[in-house]
Amino acid sequence: MTSGLAWTDTTVRQALGIPAGVPEPGGSEADLRFARICTDTREVGEGDLFVALQGERYDGHDFVTEAAAKGARAAVVSRTVEVDNVMPLYLVPDTLDGLAGLACSRRRALAGQVIGITGSSGKTTVKELIAAALRGTFVVHQTTGNRNNRVGLSLSILDAPINAEFLVLEMGTSEPGEMATLTGIAEPDHVVLTTVGEAHLTGLGSLEGVLSEKIDLLRGSSPSGEAVIGDEPPLLAFAAREVRADAHISGFSERADPDCRGAELTQESCGRYRFRIWDREVKAGLPGVHGAQNLLMALACARYLGADQSSAIEGASAVTPGPLRGEAKTIGSLTIVLDCYNANPQSVLAALELLSRLPGDGPRVAVLGSMLELGSHSRELHRSTLERALALSLDLVVATGDFASSGRPAAGPDQPELIVAPTIDEGYSALRSRLIGSETVLLKASRAVAMETLVDRFEADFGSSTGGILDPGVSPTGVRQGNA
Repeated sequence: MTSGLAWTDTTVRQALGIPAGVPEPGGSEADLRFARICTDTREVGEGDLFVALQGERYDGHDFVTEAAAKGARAAVVSRTVEVDNVMPLYLVPDTLDGLAGLACSRRRALAGQVIGITGSSGKTTVKELIAAALRGTFVVHQTTGNRNNRVGLSLSILDAPINAEFLVLEMGTSEPGEMATLTGIAEPDHVVLTTVGEAHLTGLGSLEGVLSEKIDLLRGSSPSGEAVIGDEPPLLAFAAREVRADAHISGFSERADPDCRGAELTQESCGRYRFRIWDREVKAGLPGVHGAQNLLMALACARYLGADQSSAIEGASAVTPGPLRGEAKTIGSLTIVLDCYNANPQSVLAALELLSRLPGDGPRVAVLGSMLELGSHSRELHRSTLERALALSLDLVVATGDFASSGRPAAGPDQPELIVAPTIDEGYSALRSRLIGSETVLLKASRAVAMETLVDRFEADFGSSTGGILDPGVSPTGVRQGNA
């Protein structure tokens, strides 16, 4: 929902492409005004405009009467519905397109600049880091959670306050053409591409398909804006420079530009890193080399956009892992690292590298669950990722789901012990007898696997933990709002 913008019958019609004077079911009033745009009847208030979205598990048209009873002044629908309380209905071919049209209108009414962020992994984290880096200098609005598809992006724009100087928006894609659609809605001034890897191959087909789709964000952005690109993998920087020769390449490799290349990368406690940039020492609040890479990218973006460097470093360095994104829990004497919000070969290997490098003397255990949406490449990628996991300095690997069915790799010298189990519950049962209580255990899988449910079993066997498990990727209405 949104406030702070004068939504009237005229502006709504213009946004939806409905000519003035066309009769709508229920009638219309020229001086009709709306307080907010809303898609969830549980949040409808007096004077709202309700958009009847259709999701996999529900149809908003079934709730138009309820919206009216709660005070909605009109509704956007794609078919005529019976409404107990007489109110105007704006009839459009597709209500999702209608929501996007309202968001486009809102975006163009805002004076603030839009930063669009995408990547196969790290985009939610980089979004948080950029917002934190900018907030000490500017008024910032950002995507909540990972609302990064057509629904989530539109709602994020509609939520923006009129005084926002920067909108930091996450944009995800799982099929060809989706990124072009999102850029058409957000019209980004500046862009950040974190990385590309084998993700959503069911829709995008191959790494090349993923790359082309992600680069569409760059193609659809303002040529006069800033573009910050991660230096991994090498093909990303090359492809970005073909579209924008002035793109800034950020990272720790020689591929990175000198003005956004980090130096003296050094591991500290808890798997976190420090590095130097612009003659300043920076300490990451996020663990892993990828945490330092994401922080560096955010700081580079903030610098190019004019943020005060000291406040940018202070703000972004204070960002810590979000729920299920590398958060650590202490359960008895165990350390459980929950990194099961997203999984593709690239992110799994980054998490395993972090686990292998964590300080401490206790055994390192990785529990791996299926990486979803890899299409025809799934078996091959699960097998190759498992083989690489077994080459790391770990003590035990538990392969479940698609990792288990990809085939057991041949045993090698100094290889960690391998447990193969069809399900995560069976994997835990096999793992339990091998735990002595002092291990660091990584839980890594795609979100739909729900591997965080193992926390209850760890707590039952080893003691209680602090903190909670959240799922910011699913809206209260049941419409999934995030893509990779």
